[in-house]
Amino acid sequence: MSVQTLGFIGLGLIGGSIVKTVRRIHPDIRMIALSGRQSTITKAFEEGLIENQKNASVEDFSECDIVFLCTPVQQNLVYLKQLKDVIKESCILTDVGSVKGDIHQAVRELGLEAHFIGGHPMAGSEKTGLANATAYLLENAYYILTPTASVDTSYVRKIRDFAASLGAIPMVLDAGTHDAATAAISHLPHVLAATLVNFVKESDNPEETMKTIAAGGFKDITRIASSSPVMWEEICLANQKKLLFMLDAYQKSLSQIREKIAKSDASGIGSFFQAAKDYRDSLTVTPKGRLKTVFELYCDLIDEAGGIATIATILASNNLNIKNIGIIHNREFEEGVLKIEMYDRVSYDRTVALLRKYHYTVYER
Repeated sequence: MSVQTLGFIGLGLIGGSIVKTVRRIHPDIRMIALSGRQSTITKAFEEGLIENQKNASVEDFSECDIVFLCTPVQQNLVYLKQLKDVIKESCILTDVGSVKGDIHQAVRELGLEAHFIGGHPMAGSEKTGLANATAYLLENAYYILTPTASVDTSYVRKIRDFAASLGAIPMVLDAGTHDAATAAISHLPHVLAATLVNFVKESDNPEETMKTIAAGGFKDITRIASSSPVMWEEICLANQKKLLFMLDAYQKSLSQIREKIAKSDASGIGSFFQAAKDYRDSLTVTPKGRLKTVFELYCDLIDEAGGIATIATILASNNLNIKNIGIIHNREFEEGVLKIEMYDRVSYDRTVALLRKYHYTVYER
């Protein structure tokens, strides 16, 4: 793909995960990085991820084929200005932010439209920093690209192919469509999760009964409230208009179900939950147009110390590598259930057979 040198400004969860993925899949690509902390650069260098032992300067990115802006939105805008007179003619500038309007506007004002392709890997975690970055975070995740109207189509193909080579699923959208979509499926849920957590905190009694008995459903729906407050402050302000539109629309939907409950409208309430279930069940784990899928199964988990370790040991002793594992708190299952995700069909089939051999109850999806 004629990508020889990559530059990274910021090595947090997303930037760090891209670096680790590149190092795993394309070990010959040279990578340099700039970070707000020298300790982050030192750690990345010691792990063999980047070339520079000391923090890079903006001028060091002059020979990069692609520069990834991986800092918060407002900081990315500052670095854009600094990069303008540094990058080479064929360099592609991209970012990883979840809001595209502000950065596209800045790109236009700086005359950098010929170089810029917005990027947003639809992957993440409530955890932050290089320490929580993984070499598999992008796998099977949508990687949204928002090219400017002036960027060469060959640049779009180049970064699209590069994202695909990392195991992600590239999708090209215009910036406005992207921001409206993420306002609904990413930004609004984060606001709702934080609102619910604050509501329970303020509504609880002195004995903290609510906090004490908060279980699976509450923890699942509010997990993302543990995300970085600084990041979400910036996102809410950067995508203010579209997020406010979604919040207003959501309030109307909430009022409608409130009215049905107030009127004891059993049929309306049932239809409300049925429509939600049908739509939620229709969300595919296999991205359209791709052969990749998610090889996951569910296994009844005995409520005893070492239950997860026992299963992990069984699989490891049979040379089966687990991609992801975790407890699911879901009343769809009568007891605790363990979700196990494997890397491929062969490993998945072997895991199912092996666990059943040891008399575990396995649910396939």
